[in-house]
Amino acid sequence: MSFKYLMPTKCYFGKGVVLEYKDELKNFGEKAMIVTGKSSSKKNGSLKDMEEALSLNNISYIIFDDIEENPSLETIGRAAELGKKEDVDFIIGIGGGSPIDASKAIGVLINNVNYSYEDILEAPYLKSIPVIAVPTTAGTGSEVTPYSIVTDHKAKTKKNLGQLIYPEIAFCDASYMVEMPYTVTVNTGIDAFSHLAEAYLNSNANIMSDIYCEKGLKIFGKCLPKFLSGELDLKLREDLMMVSTLGGMAITQTGTSLPHGMGYHLTYFKGMAHGMANGILYEEYLKVFKDKTRVNELLSFIGVNSIEELGEKFRNILKWNGIVTEEEILSYAKSIACNKGKLKNHPEEITEKELYNIYYRSLIK
Repeated sequence: MSFKYLMPTKCYFGKGVVLEYKDELKNFGEKAMIVTGKSSSKKNGSLKDMEEALSLNNISYIIFDDIEENPSLETIGRAAELGKKEDVDFIIGIGGGSPIDASKAIGVLINNVNYSYEDILEAPYLKSIPVIAVPTTAGTGSEVTPYSIVTDHKAKTKKNLGQLIYPEIAFCDASYMVEMPYTVTVNTGIDAFSHLAEAYLNSNANIMSDIYCEKGLKIFGKCLPKFLSGELDLKLREDLMMVSTLGGMAITQTGTSLPHGMGYHLTYFKGMAHGMANGILYEEYLKVFKDKTRVNELLSFIGVNSIEELGEKFRNILKWNGIVTEEEILSYAKSIACNKGKLKNHPEEITEKELYNIYYRSLIK
């Protein structure tokens, strides 16, 4: 048995952890940059809590609240220039995966003045200034991963920045998600599921990633009936926060696989939410496995009897009515067939025709 394992992020779980453990912030400097979206962190109270925590520690701060969904390299470049101008010591990403992923990229650019957003994707491994994560959705697990997913408009897709930036601390408070709409809740929840599933069905799977996957998938199985009934109570929010974090820990060890690579095209070209873009492909993705031993184990963990049953549940949860043409999915399949990074994580040989069929049967059939 041979594998490597690293999980350096300190995690605090529970209601009010930002203020309860506010003294941790003293370890990172005298001036912070809060990176967030336009409104959600203001509405759910997470921004207010962090501002209070910083003020109580006499830490000054600036706010960059212009992070869009699927943050672009251009936006990250603007934020980094502000951070350098203001000479910030550390970054606090508040929100879903977009602000937290953006925070990591911004931290790298602030700390490495010889690189810009235009050439950062080609850079060697670089260090970031410290990043603190406050997740307010439960999907990406970015609070514990080293990944930063950014939108490259020149390449017309989403890409991993190519750096390894673990947040120093993750403050995980599910109460920030109480007012999250149903569609956001299920889309991010399916994203968390897809991290666990892709880590479990992965050529890099090992005993440590399997531990996270098995526990996370069992918790997710308890969430599925509530998704279908619309019962979005606090217990569901807490379970989803744990599923998301465990999923992040799992993909940190293994990386993601085919649904993520395939879903990026649907997100970029069709505006489909990331979790939906993954989940809508899952029935056909699971069917493509020749050896279904671990597929069947996965289904048992979440309490589902068959691939078809899971597909039906996901269709009832994820309601997408967009249009994709055969010509488009042919181009998507060709693109993913050339993505060696995602193909190598799939434990079996797979052809471009099979990739095409996953798209076709999921979106057109």
